[in-house]
Amino acid sequence: MPELPRIVLDTNVVLDLLHFGDPNVAAIDTAIRSGRVQAVTSAACLEELQRVLAYPEFGLDQTSRAALFVRYRQQCTLSDVPLAGPDAAITGLPRCPDPDDQKFLELAWHCGAACLVSKDKALLRLSRRMARIGGCAIVAPAVFDPDRLAPPA
Repeated sequence: MPELPRIVLDTNVVLDLLHFGDPNVAAIDTAIRSGRVQAVTSAACLEELQRVLAYPEFGLDQTSRAALFVRYRQQCTLSDVPLAGPDAAITGLPRCPDPDDQKFLELAWHCGAACLVSKDKALLRLSRRMARIGGCAIVAPAVFDPDRLAPPA
């Protein structure tokens, strides 16, 4: 059985997918649920998601937060990612101006993702630099197209 294209979702996209039901992420949701892509996450990304789900502005009680977290965790494959630092310099991996978002680039690089889906302008601006080093595409949710993704080499 051939490997599926891997995708990485930043935390805001995960929230749009699980909590807000944003129509801009419908193609992502369909691609994951139908088994056309493999969503990949890391311990650092999951830790951020848990922290963000607890923000009071989302109005989620502990049971709701746990249910959303479990739902996402069940849809993802967990990938081990080396700690940030020297590896970024070795690979030439671009540095995100927001250090909190660097983990998504590192995860995408280390898991061989075809695509990192983000609404973050700083991440989206790194798309060309990632392409130059043979990294994944970085796209906004509204332009995500599972038909354009290649499986890992």
